[in-house]
Amino acid sequence: MGANIAADGFDPADRRRFREKLQSCLEALRDLLEDKAFDRPRDLIGLEVEVPLADSRGVPRMVNEEVLSRMATADFQSELGRFTLELNMAPRRLRGRVLDDLAEELRIAFAYAARTGAKFDARPVLVGILPTLTGEGMNAAQLTDVERYTLLNDQIMSARGELISLDITGTETLRRTFDSIIPESVCTAVQFHLQVTPDRFADVWNASQIAAAAQIAVGANSPFAFGRQLWQETRPPLFLQATDTRPPELIAQGVRPRSWFGERWIDSPLDLFEENLRYFPALLPLCDEEQPRRVLAAGGVPRLAELVLHNGTIYRWNRPVYDIADGVPHLRVENRVLSTGPTATDMVANAAFYYGLVRALAEQSEPLWHRLPFRMAEHNFHTACRHGIDARLAWPRRGRGQESEEIPAARLVADHLLPMAAAGLDAWGIAPADRDRYLSVIEGRCRTGLTGAGWQTRFHHRALERGADRDGALMRLVQRYCELSATDEPVHTWSLDV
Repeated sequence: MGANIAADGFDPADRRRFREKLQSCLEALRDLLEDKAFDRPRDLIGLEVEVPLADSRGVPRMVNEEVLSRMATADFQSELGRFTLELNMAPRRLRGRVLDDLAEELRIAFAYAARTGAKFDARPVLVGILPTLTGEGMNAAQLTDVERYTLLNDQIMSARGELISLDITGTETLRRTFDSIIPESVCTAVQFHLQVTPDRFADVWNASQIAAAAQIAVGANSPFAFGRQLWQETRPPLFLQATDTRPPELIAQGVRPRSWFGERWIDSPLDLFEENLRYFPALLPLCDEEQPRRVLAAGGVPRLAELVLHNGTIYRWNRPVYDIADGVPHLRVENRVLSTGPTATDMVANAAFYYGLVRALAEQSEPLWHRLPFRMAEHNFHTACRHGIDARLAWPRRGRGQESEEIPAARLVADHLLPMAAAGLDAWGIAPADRDRYLSVIEGRCRTGLTGAGWQTRFHHRALERGADRDGALMRLVQRYCELSATDEPVHTWSLDV
């Protein structure tokens, strides 16, 4: 058997079996989509929030397991890097005062994490990339000691056959190489989940793809990586390169990256899962004992373990999710585009904008994706990542077929998208007080032109102007950021005083 083991540690037969099981999972999912068991209310939401840990100087602390060992809650879990935690919030109905409830729960959770972390000189920093992460000495030893992370690292590095190379040019240029996937761990995000019935899934996913650029424009919060000022939202290009299994020759051939915006509008959730099978070899070809078709034939609900595992190694910015809750299967859209922070209030404002806008876009009588080419939506996404709130986004002209015009992102959001988001929140049944409070935060960013990324870069330059060196300015940035974040005042109101 040893002669048949590939360099990555898996027998080629394992990969064949896994692909066969994936095909079986797809067939079972196709049958499930025709089953009324999927027709649950589609107003359940959930949040995941990843956060780095830093000491009192603002420098990363590799103590997530120690902090978790002192926590009397299962809401927090480890993440890929030893300096990160993840908060998973319980699903809830998107109605009434849910936004205020989310904000309060976030404040309580992160206050608890801060108190517990203080025992180890480690506090959670609500940011997309911790600015003080230099990359020096970062290697596989800084990955959390969990078998799945170790296996994922081994598989990605084996597939590449060479070092991870980061090459990003923004305000400055970053060029670094790493011998592990540790750069992926510096990217900390907030993820919004929305449960969707099969008949509405395609519309909601398409709407989420359109909304992504606007979300990033007004929510960018990761302008620094490894000591360099790059894009306003550096996390997507950094994540893409840190998870890229393609050696240069496959990139040149047009093989798709695992961190992916996509390439077309869809008509069914099956479109996405079929693309997963068609375009992406298995990273973790681990087969479950379940036979999905037999489970269905017996009247049960299959776990579709291989489909779920494979899907979890393909990092779409809006990812389809199959899951089971209380014995009933469901689908979710997982919106992954935004960085964490800067405050609980800011993150809930971002959630309000996303959930409201997607509801409005998905229910338009003339869907916007019929008039906006997919490649233009993708171009908007990358433009927003690079320029943030100063981006100019392509948007269809009213009543002019597929003609579009470029509109400053702040004006597009304030004049067109915020009213749509408000209408969408009304359709969800959100209390007017919550709707107005949290959408006013987005309006404030548009009015002032100040996002988390904007505050970070302006503060950093002021610190440099006052005589700090680069490292000192970044440490002072994190220290002041944490002080202001703890007040929970939205970032567009923060002082820039050094």
